[in-house]
Amino acid sequence: QVRDRLKQQVAEMTQKFPGFRPGLAILQVGNRDDSNLYINMKLKAAAEIGISANHIKLPNTATEADVLKCIASLNADPAVHGFIVQLPLDSDKPINTEKITNAVAPEKDVDGLSSINAGKLSRGDLGDCFIPCTPKGCMELIRQTGVQVAGKRAVVIGRSKIVGAPMHDLLLWNNATVTTCHSKTSTLAEEVGKADILVVAAGRAEMVKGEWIKPGAIVIDCGINHVPDSTKASGKRVVGDVAYTSAKEKASFITPVPGGVGPMTVAMLMQSTVESAQRFLEKFQPGKWTIQYNQLTLKMPVPSDIEISQACMPKPIDQVAKEVGLFPDEVELYGQTKAKVQLSVLNRLKNQPDGKYVVVTGITPTPLGEGKSTTTVGLVQALGAHLHQNVFACVRQPSQGPTFGIKGGAAGGGYCQVVPMEEFNLHLTGDIHAITAANNLVAAAIDARIFHELTQSDQALYNRLVPSVNGVRKFSDIQIRRLQKLGIYKTDPMALTKEEVNSFVRLDIDPGTITWQRVLDTNDRFLRKITIGQSPTEKGFTRTAQFDITVSSEIMAVLALADGLDDMKKRFGRMVVASSKKGQPVTADDLGVTGALAVLMKDAVKPNLMQTLEGTPVFVHAGPFANIAHGNSSVLADKIALKLVGKDGFVVTEAGFGADIGMEKFFNIKCRYSGLRPHVVVLVATVRALKMHGGGPAVTAGVPLPKEYTEENLQLVAKGCSNLNKQIQNARMFGVPVVVAVNAFKTDTKAELALVVQHAKEAGAFDAVECTHWAEGGKGALALARAVQRASQAPSNFRFLYNVELPVVDKIRLIAQQVYGARDIELLPEAQEKVALYTKQGFGNLPICMAKTHLSLSHDPEQKGAPTGFVLPIRDIRASVGAGFLYPLVGTMSTMPGLPTRPCFYDIDLDPVSGGVNGLF
Repeated sequence: QVRDRLKQQVAEMTQKFPGFRPGLAILQVGNRDDSNLYINMKLKAAAEIGISANHIKLPNTATEADVLKCIASLNADPAVHGFIVQLPLDSDKPINTEKITNAVAPEKDVDGLSSINAGKLSRGDLGDCFIPCTPKGCMELIRQTGVQVAGKRAVVIGRSKIVGAPMHDLLLWNNATVTTCHSKTSTLAEEVGKADILVVAAGRAEMVKGEWIKPGAIVIDCGINHVPDSTKASGKRVVGDVAYTSAKEKASFITPVPGGVGPMTVAMLMQSTVESAQRFLEKFQPGKWTIQYNQLTLKMPVPSDIEISQACMPKPIDQVAKEVGLFPDEVELYGQTKAKVQLSVLNRLKNQPDGKYVVVTGITPTPLGEGKSTTTVGLVQALGAHLHQNVFACVRQPSQGPTFGIKGGAAGGGYCQVVPMEEFNLHLTGDIHAITAANNLVAAAIDARIFHELTQSDQALYNRLVPSVNGVRKFSDIQIRRLQKLGIYKTDPMALTKEEVNSFVRLDIDPGTITWQRVLDTNDRFLRKITIGQSPTEKGFTRTAQFDITVSSEIMAVLALADGLDDMKKRFGRMVVASSKKGQPVTADDLGVTGALAVLMKDAVKPNLMQTLEGTPVFVHAGPFANIAHGNSSVLADKIALKLVGKDGFVVTEAGFGADIGMEKFFNIKCRYSGLRPHVVVLVATVRALKMHGGGPAVTAGVPLPKEYTEENLQLVAKGCSNLNKQIQNARMFGVPVVVAVNAFKTDTKAELALVVQHAKEAGAFDAVECTHWAEGGKGALALARAVQRASQAPSNFRFLYNVELPVVDKIRLIAQQVYGARDIELLPEAQEKVALYTKQGFGNLPICMAKTHLSLSHDPEQKGAPTGFVLPIRDIRASVGAGFLYPLVGTMSTMPGLPTRPCFYDIDLDPVSGGVNGLF
């Protein structure tokens, strides 16, 4: 009956949670015959019920440390819901059995032998512990008799930790009056004669005589003893601790030996395993979060960002991971406040529905920024800590270029920050450093290959590329791929003809076509143009090159758009670094560097977990700029977050700069590759930026704002709303509802804020609300959060702006006219040549990633508002084939920023007392 019931329960579990099965592990040390017999019985029962059972067998030479190491692994394995250590431990080495049983995690100790479970049983916490299987089976047998335990006299013979002692506790907490007898009990027969319920676990053959037993008693015999019997082939038979033949004449119920308690013990092990799996599912049910939020202590005036951040005591990051439903083995801790998340979580949650997808963008900003990151954090704090919705923020990792340059950090600001902000703004977990190393490895490989091809014969190159090791030559996997690309389907290095060797060893790179640059995560204007190869060892091979900032590297873009490690590696292989002198694309795979790039980036591909000031979870992953790249955090972080929040939760991600740049690329590039569809656009606007667009004086970082920005001026605001209107139109063009967040500054007047809200609604926004989250945290974004909730229920008819099969020029023109407001585009000669080249090379059907200024809808940063009638100049086009887009260069964009006269680093230092970071990030 028990097994049939459990089989049904397991079937219901697997139906409700596809791919899930209760997991049981049995750890055995040595090779005892009796242990093997018992284990086989358990494995058979598990298979019959549908439990996934795993038998781990250590040799009898195993040490205590070996056993503990194995137990630690099983404790951490989320697929194991219960496990037992088969006793006795058959080892040649001394092993402390008590230490071993107590090492088993209490929540997986389905044998109920740990001190914690034993302690809970002795205290009567029966619903919060595992009970040893034999006593649990005995109780089930007693219940099957229909006799009420409460008020009965019970006698337990034996006091072992496995049966006697827990049996006493179990009967006691089921309201029996219990007496425990043992080898020192002098009046054993007398005590037995008083028992309404008798449980015997003494380990002595037929020690309890039938005449001792009270008429009508229930007798449970747990003994297994071997006695001589010449009638048996083995010369012995199995008997219990009770003289069965005489006892059954007096007992109302009695268990036989064998065949009574033994099978029930196995059944109870299965039941405990299923119960443990049910607890696991209840605790780790996807989308069911139990999260502890941090209470903010707001101060006026608002302190500096770093003061607020350092006054916060973040939760341990493993606690955050547990709260959002991540398993311990899915999290790699980097200290107390940040962690990497394994991509395996996507496979575990593949059948779970996604939550609501929200993208935060903005109007065309001033050089100071308008608070998109702050709004992103404020929104998730409002949704999570105040409205108690499951919510994740997914943001980009900041580059150290702007952090130490003019912009400062990107953790948000005021009471809406990712914390600790100094960890966020600096090295984090080293992803950007890994990208720098990987990018520069490709750059080194390009120049080294050109050098070696210039200075060696075909045969010399071949001998070095395919060396003889112990007299054997062998192609590597990546070399096999290159041969196949060349149409050479040979695997024996000795079989290639001279012509085939020549094709194989010579990439024949045209130095003038190299598009791959070295990178550095520092603003350094003097690296914008350099000469390399000036050492005499380079034998006169010099060329003009440059450094870009790391976040503009195609490797960063690949990281942001890949949907897994394998996809990332394939994209690396497709990256085009130059053309050959015959006009053929030369890839990273041709250079033989793909595998090495994957190795350098194998940890960087995992999203970084952090938290906000109010304790809501944040993924920080990838950081491409929006003006010179596609400007969005990673697809992987979004996908994992959407699974974790569940169908009613929210994932809020941010697109860089204005809606014309980051949002357009979010839709046309990121969503195209990810397959994800957004539900809501949040468009951030400020009175300050609108005054600038209305004709206000220039806004310059580090310079006090002119009075036009600190005094009420409704006329300037109204005129500047042309930019707001255009960006609302841009968002609605993609079929997604728009909520405008008016980020209020202390210099704004109520009339100005109300005017912006009015204009936004008239321009077609789903809603527009004033936000004060910078000064109030999530509380100040509650109106925004509620508007986003309502908008997420509205119809979202998402669509792309263009079909990628259109000609390259037509796609560029569509973006320029529809998004920027241009009359037309003009391709300069170099750009025209690239269109022809990339179309010929087969890259014409890639999406477009416009590289242009973020300070204007046009190519001219001085043109504010919503300019029209201009012609957009395209001076060049480059290909990021691995990332999967072509990027036209508009105007005079630089891919290596410079430092200002007074960089941010003037204000950054170590605190002389605490040793922590002081300064204005």
